[in-house]
Amino acid sequence: MALAALVCAFLFAPAGIVFGHISLSQIKRTGEQGRGLAIAGLVISYVFTVLTVVAVIVSILLTMLAVQTVDRRPGGPTYDAAPQNALPAFDPPPNLGVDCQYPPTTEPAAKPARPPRTGTVPTEPATVSAGIRTNHGSIGLRLANGRSPCTVNSFASLAQQGFYDNTPCHRLSTGQMAVLQCGDPTGKGTGGPGYRFANEYPTNQYRLSDPALRTPVVYPRGTVATANAGPGSNGSQFFLVYQDSPLPPTYTVFGEVDRTGLRTLDAIASAGVADGGDDGPPAEPVTITEASLD
Repeated sequence: MALAALVCAFLFAPAGIVFGHISLSQIKRTGEQGRGLAIAGLVISYVFTVLTVVAVIVSILLTMLAVQTVDRRPGGPTYDAAPQNALPAFDPPPNLGVDCQYPPTTEPAAKPARPPRTGTVPTEPATVSAGIRTNHGSIGLRLANGRSPCTVNSFASLAQQGFYDNTPCHRLSTGQMAVLQCGDPTGKGTGGPGYRFANEYPTNQYRLSDPALRTPVVYPRGTVATANAGPGSNGSQFFLVYQDSPLPPTYTVFGEVDRTGLRTLDAIASAGVADGGDDGPPAEPVTITEASLD
């Protein structure tokens, strides 16, 4: 029994503990030899058991930290490689607008906000007019309600609640990717409305396992799209494309900028990035004074 305790200590520590205690009890009762083996088996079994428990706890903590890091990392488009294609043609999925869900995030809202209504949302009218007033001028928007209704539903809800009012556009990119990013009240690139929602067009034109989801396509000048930190992590942040930009098709397109708005974007972009680079805060601070539906 003492030998079994020692062997099990290396194979399955809990069994080694059981056999060790049984062996010590038997040796004490009968006076047999093997006390040293039994004690060695017990000690090794306890050490291995403690190490296993510690490893499990550390693994759980690291997993939790990784999840929190994903929620907190800055959201926004990133340029990966040369573009291969244009945005795919829109083929309405059968469940378009049928089940819009906005589950809470681990991070609280950067500014008080209520989640939009869930469930089925209308896809008509196909286009909804909206506007953004900034300290540099107005930016008119045509929201693609017929293509990305859950996204438009969220944007409209936040605009009507005043979530975007008096908030900064915290990021300007002027390189291969030409976008102005807004929608984070903190101005740090990590804030959101306290909820998230799934991707729509163009992501829903691909199978989830399709490698083409990692291949950049051209988001044309004038596109309005959600910024995110990965599929399903959309919130309040969005970006406005002022020059054709190559991006993976994992950023939901939910509208386009009108001509007046493009002139405003061009003026903002012409001032460049604050530190003289090609990605960072705008050199001339941009503030959304009001966002509304027309």
